[in-house]
Amino acid sequence: MANPFQEQLLKAGLVSKQKVRDTKTQKRRDKKAKVDDGSDLLKKEIAAKKLAQIAKDKQLNEQRFKEASEKGLVRGLVTEFKKFAISPARDADIKFNYTFENKIFSLYVDQKMQGQLLKGQLGIIRHEDVSYLVPHKLVERVNLLVPAWVGYLWSKEDNVEVVEEDDPYADYVIPDDLMW
Repeated sequence: MANPFQEQLLKAGLVSKQKVRDTKTQKRRDKKAKVDDGSDLLKKEIAAKKLAQIAKDKQLNEQRFKEASEKGLVRGLVTEFKKFAISPARDADIKFNYTFENKIFSLYVDQKMQGQLLKGQLGIIRHEDVSYLVPHKLVERVNLLVPAWVGYLWSKEDNVEVVEEDDPYADYVIPDDLMW
């Protein structure tokens, strides 16, 4: 035993060997639990930065929305995208999925509309629980003023392909009409 005080207590019969082992184990666990590698502090710092950025973005979006509302641009946009909305044909059988506010929504389109969506000629705006198929330029304008309404907007950054040098499937092209 390394601790003479424990030896004295054992000789006096005040503690048992099991109690001494339990105490050593507990001390070791406590010491291990107190080791701080700084990860908690780093995680808290990152979370605080994210919250600050979210609050800043939200405030900026609210300011833009307020300015646009004052100018009447938002009302004009709503009437404009309702006016220029393209309604899918009744026999549309292709399900086009898109994400909006971390939820997956579907819209049935025909072959032509699907091609236009994938090429970036059309976009989707979701306003008051209704999805509207509208021309790409209109979706871009809505995205500038009220980005929370944009359901699907094709951009060149989304279509960038990363090709690895040793990619065994580099010769195989992924079709544009592949649906998830």
